[in-house]
Amino acid sequence: MLRPELVLIFATLLWGTSWIPLRAFAEAGISGMPMVFASYGLIALVAVPLLWWQRRAWRGQAWGLLAIVVFGGWANTALIGSLSLGHDIVRLMLLFYLAPVWAVLGGWLLLREQLTALRLGALALALLGIALTLGIGLDTLKPLQGIDWLALSAGFAFAMNNLATRAAHRIPLFSKTFAAFIGSVVFAGVACLILDQGLPTLRPVTWVLVALFSVGWLLATLAAQYGVTHLEASRAAVIIVFELIAAVLSAAWLGDVPLGPRESLGAGLVCVAAVLAAWPDQPQPALPRSAI
Repeated sequence: MLRPELVLIFATLLWGTSWIPLRAFAEAGISGMPMVFASYGLIALVAVPLLWWQRRAWRGQAWGLLAIVVFGGWANTALIGSLSLGHDIVRLMLLFYLAPVWAVLGGWLLLREQLTALRLGALALALLGIALTLGIGLDTLKPLQGIDWLALSAGFAFAMNNLATRAAHRIPLFSKTFAAFIGSVVFAGVACLILDQGLPTLRPVTWVLVALFSVGWLLATLAAQYGVTHLEASRAAVIIVFELIAAVLSAAWLGDVPLGPRESLGAGLVCVAAVLAAWPDQPQPALPRSAI
């Protein structure tokens, strides 16, 4: 079996650099809710028949599938919408990455997961790393705008989606993955109607790139669902912070934000926190000789 920690880190690396193609698409003429509707609509064409084909497997936990549709759908919609429309990538990531706080508290309250000293320490270290990496100050804490609320709500919905994914353990992995895309299409479609926004006229090559982007996001979501399903919510929440590191480092590489000693130290703390979060709580007992 694949290591869920490594699979989850792979997903976060894809997500953390997703702002790069989203910015290119915005320059090509498609962003915000139309971008969400177009990219996720392509996947929804496959998602609906797949969910219907697997209906016997998830029927007993239909509540879990509905929660994934709502929370996973909004998380994807709000995150892509904020990243494609916003210019301050690090500020949006800071608001989104309150998700580990929601996930740890939710895992404790809803799933009765233990808040061990190691887990709490990893969470505190991750939040400290976020603060150092993004440079929290008066500028960061200025009043929230509409796009900020999108990023903040995306983090909360993402944490709730992870809890629902773990709780609905009998639902097949593919159903969990595709359910979130159906929710995203519904949210984005309603938003386009309310805002009176339609799909723009684009070159054929741009539509092909939008389709490739949707496939990449599908792979990232599938990897994330696999990792979250096999990890405790509080542990997965800290590992997912690797997405922040990928976003900040890619922004620094492309010249959007400087990467100095403070940012490097913050990134290192987040990495250490992810390792601590993935560390076993207690050693596994050796198998008796009769069982080998």
